[in-house]
Amino acid sequence: MFYKSVLTAGAVLLGTMAAAETKLSFALDWKFEGPSAPYFLAIDNGHFADAGLEVEITAGKGSLDAIPKVATGAFPVGFADINSLVRFLDQNPEAPVTAVMMVYDKPPFAVIGRKSLGVEAPADLMGKVLGAPPPDGAWAQFPIFADANGLDMGQITVEPVGFPTREPMLAEGNVAAVTGFSFSSFLNLVRLGVPEDDISTILMADHGVELYGNAILVNTDFAAENEDVVKAFVAAVGKGWADAIADPAKAVESLMTRNPAADAALEQRRLELAIASNVVTDYTSANGMGHIVPDRLAKAIEQIGTVYEFQNAPDASLYFTDAFLPEGGFAVK
Repeated sequence: MFYKSVLTAGAVLLGTMAAAETKLSFALDWKFEGPSAPYFLAIDNGHFADAGLEVEITAGKGSLDAIPKVATGAFPVGFADINSLVRFLDQNPEAPVTAVMMVYDKPPFAVIGRKSLGVEAPADLMGKVLGAPPPDGAWAQFPIFADANGLDMGQITVEPVGFPTREPMLAEGNVAAVTGFSFSSFLNLVRLGVPEDDISTILMADHGVELYGNAILVNTDFAAENEDVVKAFVAAVGKGWADAIADPAKAVESLMTRNPAADAALEQRRLELAIASNVVTDYTSANGMGHIVPDRLAKAIEQIGTVYEFQNAPDASLYFTDAFLPEGGFAVK
């Protein structure tokens, strides 16, 4: 399996980090944008330092990107799509990686279209050109979305696009819709001058897709030797998100020190969209952030199985553990 080729190097790195105990490298799913601000706020508000941790945050290249990074031990912790983790562990059953904290209780997977190009509802995709970056988490779930909505994939022309060209192609009318995270693609189109009332955001979770979204991942070999470090990291992340929910503008200030070229107003809006649509849900408002509902995860795995042929019997205990979370999770209000 591919990750074994770098397992030795990963083990050496894990050993070094375990000895240091306070240094952690955290792999994000994407660039330094609004939804990553809570992690920087956790640094600036001293939550990681109070936990005895020195955390270095690294940008990612898509919501699947952090999974192999954590599995190989290149990073002890990361942030990635749990549904892609399910598939990854099916294909690499001995990979030492699992999710330990749910962040996007409602996933931001979406199809973003232009009303002027005839896309407002799932059925409108038939006969249209859909731009989709191959490493995109939303594209990974598109077959489930298509199945749930009775779409014939043979009648949709899928155009592989790069992340940098995805929204520009839609803005220019070269594709009628794209897959992406709702808060990212929508605001990227706005920044490109597309009128907001011409943008249709079709959230997959509102159209039959019963999945969770991105979660904090951990290398299980590292976690076995550093249980307290992982608990401290997760607790600091929870505090960072709580602070960001209470004061998104302050969170974006922390982001801007790491990405001064960003548009602060745009990134604050992006963060607020993620908070409102994906993080603060009915479930997390009542039960706290971080945990999952086993029956819901089981339904998600079942839905993944409608479009993906498992090589091994799926085992929910491999994909998520609450061993590092406090009872009741982290308050979001």
